[in-house]
Amino acid sequence: MSCVDSRFSCCYGKTVELLFYTVIPKESTLVNTRSRFKTILPNIAGRRINVSRAQMSMKSLKILTITLFLAASSLEAADWPSWRGPNRNDISQETGLLQVWPEGGPTQVWQYSNAGLGYSSFAVADGRLFTLGTRGEAEILLAIDADSGKELWAVELSPILSNGWGNGPRGTPTVDGNNVYALTGPGTLVCLSVKDGKQVWTTSMDKFGGRRPGWGYTESVLIDGDNVICTPGGGQGTVLALNKKTGAKVWQSAEFTDGAQYASVVPVNHAGQRQYIQLTQQHVAGIDASSGKLLWKSPFPGRTAVVPTPIYSDGKVYVTSGYGVGCKLVQVGADNGVQEVYFNQTMKNHHGGVLLKDGYLYGYSDGPGWICQDFKTGEMIWNNKTHGKGSVTYADGKLYCVAEGDGSVVLADASPEGWKISGKLTLPAQSQIRSPRGRVWSHPVVANGKLYLRDQEHIFCYDVKAK
Repeated sequence: MSCVDSRFSCCYGKTVELLFYTVIPKESTLVNTRSRFKTILPNIAGRRINVSRAQMSMKSLKILTITLFLAASSLEAADWPSWRGPNRNDISQETGLLQVWPEGGPTQVWQYSNAGLGYSSFAVADGRLFTLGTRGEAEILLAIDADSGKELWAVELSPILSNGWGNGPRGTPTVDGNNVYALTGPGTLVCLSVKDGKQVWTTSMDKFGGRRPGWGYTESVLIDGDNVICTPGGGQGTVLALNKKTGAKVWQSAEFTDGAQYASVVPVNHAGQRQYIQLTQQHVAGIDASSGKLLWKSPFPGRTAVVPTPIYSDGKVYVTSGYGVGCKLVQVGADNGVQEVYFNQTMKNHHGGVLLKDGYLYGYSDGPGWICQDFKTGEMIWNNKTHGKGSVTYADGKLYCVAEGDGSVVLADASPEGWKISGKLTLPAQSQIRSPRGRVWSHPVVANGKLYLRDQEHIFCYDVKAK
């Protein structure tokens, strides 16, 4: 962990503006916590304060800065502003959660049943939950009060993606400051106001040479610095950067032109250089964040659909996919030279996702079931088939594993010692509109002491905070 930035401007007898940033992993994006301060410290955060020498010594100002800085870190860690969380690794920093669930599962707080079709997961920020769905003949971006389940607004974005495995959107929105960004199934990219859903700008992947993959665009776009990072795919460049305020093109990866698949970009700092890692059906690759230049790539034998998000740790990049393919780890050198560490079929993850915690990977592998895999060696540590295939997230020492068949959730230890269950819940309602070929494919989210689950039109909220 490293303090990326914490600063304030100070001059005795003049105004002082306090601006704080969270402590985040070095490979993660900078998260501005001003909006979180406004909800807790309305008289201090984000405001200009007149500070005289008599009112505040430099020592006391430093103490205040450190105190607020730590408060910001704690507060921001509870939000989940994008796909797989603020660091795109499906690891929540929350603590104080239930370690054992009561019989029948944790207390249900609310249920909302008007989200429509789709497999979108959730972004949770500043008390609002955002997801994609459908209404009428359109895909929509939906804002819901995260504590009560009350709908705040819904905005039509594009026609509905039609697909035999289920119509509707697949990607997850991304919240950045006052705006929320989302990519629809047909490839419309939008930037809307968090407050009321008013459109700031819109564009589409086909304007940049993108060709919609067979199951539609499923990417959850990345906001990094001043840019939106997305993957139209195709001859003009696989990966695209747009100005997040205007939607104007910044660069496109002309040297990397694979077609779009279904994975989402991961931002990393490697050997002093910011880069974006993306997985396609042909390659895993690193793109220079400032120019779009191809830094490295390594072949990947994807089949049919490549979905899981890449994982980066200490110069190593891990990728996996289903359809019998397996998993691969590469070492990226300081000069961006690439060496394969292993390729095996221990983890064949379809689309439920894999996460890395304390040197071990956890996820569902087609065949052996839920597994723990050694990140560095690729060796399977344990496997278990008692819970159905599905998706996973992590919080406070536990795995939250959702079975796609019925939406049941188990709370399991994230430990190389073995599969141990500490609770189970079953969804109180099943979708009435889901395609017969579809399953419960929306990924779970834990944010601010609550567990959020979805089966198409139904969104469920559970209280998982320890009392």
